[in-house]
Amino acid sequence: MDIYEFLKRTGGVARTAQLLSAGYSRTDIEHLTARGVTQPRRGVLVHPAANADFVAAIRHNAWLTCASAAEHYGLWLRNPPAEHHLACNHGHSRGFIRHRTSRFNPHPTLPLAAVEDVVLHAIGCLPAPASTAIATSAVRLHGVPLELLKDQLGGDRSRPVLAALRELDLRAESIVEVDAQYLFRANGIAFDAQVQIPGIGRVDFLIEGFLIVEVDGFAFHSTRKALRQDLARNNASTVNGYAVLRYPPEIIWYQPERVVAEIQAVIALKRPAP
Repeated sequence: MDIYEFLKRTGGVARTAQLLSAGYSRTDIEHLTARGVTQPRRGVLVHPAANADFVAAIRHNAWLTCASAAEHYGLWLRNPPAEHHLACNHGHSRGFIRHRTSRFNPHPTLPLAAVEDVVLHAIGCLPAPASTAIATSAVRLHGVPLELLKDQLGGDRSRPVLAALRELDLRAESIVEVDAQYLFRANGIAFDAQVQIPGIGRVDFLIEGFLIVEVDGFAFHSTRKALRQDLARNNASTVNGYAVLRYPPEIIWYQPERVVAEIQAVIALKRPAP
């Protein structure tokens, strides 16, 4: 493979040692500058289309991890971090959040910590529900064993870690469902998730045995068929005596007090007067 294309496959940035170990000569490396590759510091080569996160990791002799690595692994994270989260053992640089303990081998070509370490760092660093969303998606999308996370964090008795482990609920199928779970728990609303109801189908949440709460994704009702099916489900819910509340993600995220108030109002209507 041409060295220029190889550099692109490493995220657009690499150390000289990495290129040499891949079989390229120093002459090959020297010729890269004529093709627009820059060298911001000795031993670091940057492609014109390099990913800025990867450049930051290589410049600091580190690996992206925690919230900074989530996007690159396709993990669920709503708000990208303002500072880079990097895994490294040295203390020679500033301007980033450092994670010192890495337990697994990093990504083979990109400056990314192993997905397992990304999750472990997130659980110990980020508040819920961001930490639980990253962990849940790692288990669901990458097959990271839940027992592995528990074993690795078994000796950690810090409150954030214990809370994150308690709140891991693998029934969530999207980040907005993780956020809804967190919202319900924070407000004392007991729920069951991904419930199969005869004659209706599977619903996102069932509360108090009669209130269905659905969280609709951005692509909802993308076809007329999807709309018809959804209307039929809604009607079947009513016919079978269920109340239904539906919310798009932005309501869960930006108007959580409205969601809680409406759920509590429906529950109050169902309960008999004292």
